[in-house]
Amino acid sequence: MADTQNSGEDEQVTAAGNEISASFVAAKKRSDAVSAELEKNPGKFTMLTGDRPTGRLHLGHYFGTIRERVEMQNKGVHTNVLIADYQVITDRDTTEHIQDNTLNMVLDYLAAGIDPNKTMIFAHSATPAENQLMLPFLSLATEAELLRNPTVKAEEEASGHALTGLLLTYPVHQACDILFCKANVVPVGKDQLPHIEITRTIARRFNERYAKKNPVFPEPTAILSDAPEIPGLDGRKMSKSYGNAISLSATAEETAKLIKKSPTDSERRITFDPINRPQVSALLTTAGLVTDRDPKDIAEEIGDAGAGALKQYVIKSVNEFLAPHRERRAELAKDMDSIRDIIHDGNQRAEAIAEETLDQVREAMGMKY
Repeated sequence: MADTQNSGEDEQVTAAGNEISASFVAAKKRSDAVSAELEKNPGKFTMLTGDRPTGRLHLGHYFGTIRERVEMQNKGVHTNVLIADYQVITDRDTTEHIQDNTLNMVLDYLAAGIDPNKTMIFAHSATPAENQLMLPFLSLATEAELLRNPTVKAEEEASGHALTGLLLTYPVHQACDILFCKANVVPVGKDQLPHIEITRTIARRFNERYAKKNPVFPEPTAILSDAPEIPGLDGRKMSKSYGNAISLSATAEETAKLIKKSPTDSERRITFDPINRPQVSALLTTAGLVTDRDPKDIAEEIGDAGAGALKQYVIKSVNEFLAPHRERRAELAKDMDSIRDIIHDGNQRAEAIAEETLDQVREAMGMKY
């Protein structure tokens, strides 16, 4: 009896794994096709992405998403960057530092190359028409679909408190973010695919239910990032909460101090072995990213010089890489009123777009009186 039960559970796990694998293969195929088209005709595409202002942006953000945003912007894609301030309270009980985090986030965007004349930067809380899309969109997603979303599951477990309505509907809110500006490409990592899938589902269901003849929303494609997973300085996932991330806004001295205290191991010879030597390999990965070198070559070069020499190499490499960013950031920070103006302008532009989309939604639903 127990064997039969275990066999059934194994079959369910295998079936779920096969379903996820098939879903990823299909998403990767779409991503590759659209990426190729984007290179030829970038002006046909509208991109949306964003960040929660929960702290300072770090090197993981830069190599994981920000660099790609700048590249898309400079190719001629219509780029939009969201300050997801409402999403901060999906799993947090305070907004104490949200304004400071937001202003510093925009400073880092601009210092990294985001151009507000080409890219719309805006906040959730300042675009009520976008948030109003939540009402019709919620009717297009089932409770089961929301509950099985991996991010909802993970954040519910990590938050330490009961599942809030905002956390449960987090994927629908992301669909509003993407669809209000008719974004048809969204750069994401593999772990974010379920969000794009539910957005595609909501767009498809709205069009089928209310706008068969004149579809209102595109079904956006996830552009899967080729960026490697960037470990923190201690070998774990890079995270502000772990204190293992190098902030883009950190000074050279703060960066050196953080790298010096990062853990390694007792083996003197430096080798790149992410499985057996995650902490040493994390430092090598960081150095490889900022120098555009193979971490194995760096390890070979340092050899028997040990962890001290490795840390000095990482400090020098990271600080040289971030020096231009820091210089631009310091210059921009001299005029914080301009930073506020950029956000204000983006908010106004986003609200105008959201109002137009909301008007189309009302028209399709027969709610224009």
